Order: sequence, then structure tokens, then C-alpha cells
Amino acid sequence: MAHYKDLFNLTGKVALITGGAGGLGQIMGLGLAEYGAQPVIFADYNLEGAKRAAAAVVASGYQADAVFVDVTSKPSVDSMVDKVSRQYGRIDILINSAGVNNRKPAIEYTEDEYDHILDINLKGTFLCCQAVGKIMLAQQKGKIINMGSVSSVLGHPHHGPYAASKGGVALLTRVLAVEWAKNGINVNAICPAYIRTPLTEGYLSTGNHYEQIVKTIPMGRLGMPSDLVGAAVYLASPASDFVTGTLLLVDGGRTAD
Repeated sequence: MAHYKDLFNLTGKVALITGGAGGLGQIMGLGLAEYGAQPVIFADYNLEGAKRAAAAVVASGYQADAVFVDVTSKPSVDSMVDKVSRQYGRIDILINSAGVNNRKPAIEYTEDEYDHILDINLKGTFLCCQAVGKIMLAQQKGKIINMGSVSSVLGHPHHGPYAASKGGVALLTRVLAVEWAKNGINVNAICPAYIRTPLTEGYLSTGNHYEQIVKTIPMGRLGMPSDLVGAAVYLASPASDFVTGTLLLVDGGRTAD
């Protein structure tokens, strides 16, 4: 008889989260830790923020660490991955949570603003997948979780570069999923609707943005960081061993309407 009580067991798995100083990275990291991942390594350009995220996990009784990374720089990404793999011997889970947005009409973006968004959201995701992918190919095992968005599949106004980057993340996820499927590596993406974090709070609190966004979500509320934890644990765990190349929409019905 099959036994399923360990489907979500992450005991002993080494997890690396980019954008670890951000609200989403922090809460997903804690979720992985509570299901057994150890250590959870928070990587961020904001090293002090990553250290605070790690300290909060340690204060909850779990193992965590922090490391610097500039996801737009291949040497920085390669150095981070080399450091983590040397120190802990393997990398079992990668969550690419580093991301930025800048909302404005398409004709108002400068070239530098476009490059900044694409470099972090898309190039950064690729560089981290590439570097960690080499480790996972050697292991013949691994789980990669990219951070997409409902903007991966919907054409929201004032999201030009962001939507381009997240659409790219969606197809990159599918390409890598197919390319590495026979190597024991699962590559999936979580695609949330608007999540209430410190980074979105300013936008949501101006004008009638909050009311406009909530109207588009059938559940009638914004997402919270905690809404992503179950998706992250699922895609990191044995429960999703036969799931790859999928976009898991955590959006309150936004894309179903």
C-alpha cells in the first residue's frame, strides 16, 4: 500500500531564494523551513535585508543563511551559487523571487527603465536557473520555482516592460522544464495576482488603484504573501514530482474571469 504522509516533506533539502529580502521571498522561505528545508538561504542585493530574513527563520527554530547576489551579473550569480554549493554540498530547491516593476504608459519608459526591469526579472531568472541548473544536472535532481505573474498571460496597461519580462519568464520556465525533464529537474512558475507587500503598498494607496484592482479579482481581495506559501511548498516537494513546465496561477480567479 502506498503511503502519502511524506509528500510535502522537505527535510534536509537545501533551498536557495533570490530576492530573499523581499516580503514574498521571506515568507516562502519560512514556509519551506517549517516543512523541513535546511538550511534556507536568502540571497539578495540587499544583504542586510537577507540577513534579517534569515535571522527571523533562525529565531523560529530553523536553519537559515544569507548571501549577497546581484542577479543581473553573471559573475555575481556564479559566485553565489559556487559559495552555497561548496558550503552545503548541494542545492535542491531554487526560488527566483527577485523582481521589480515600474508602472507607467508605454511611451513614457526610458531605455534605462526598460533595461532595469528586464535585467532583474528575466535575465536574472535565466542566470540563476543556468548556474543552479548546472548543480542540479550533476545531482540529477532539483526543483526550480520561478516567479511569474498574471502579467505573464494578461495584457495589463501600464505594465509593458514588466509584462514582457514575466511573459519571458513563463516561456523560459517551459523551455527549461522540457530541456531538463529527463534529468530529474522540475521547473515551474508561480503566477500571482497583486500581492500586498511593502513594494506594492505605495501604488495601492494612491488614487483608486486598490479599488480598481480588487474589482478584477473574483474573490474580491488582494493576495497576501502567505497565499504563496502552499504553492511554493507544493512545487518544492515530492508532491509535484510529475509536474513540470506549469504556470501555477495564484490569483483569486483573476485569469479565470
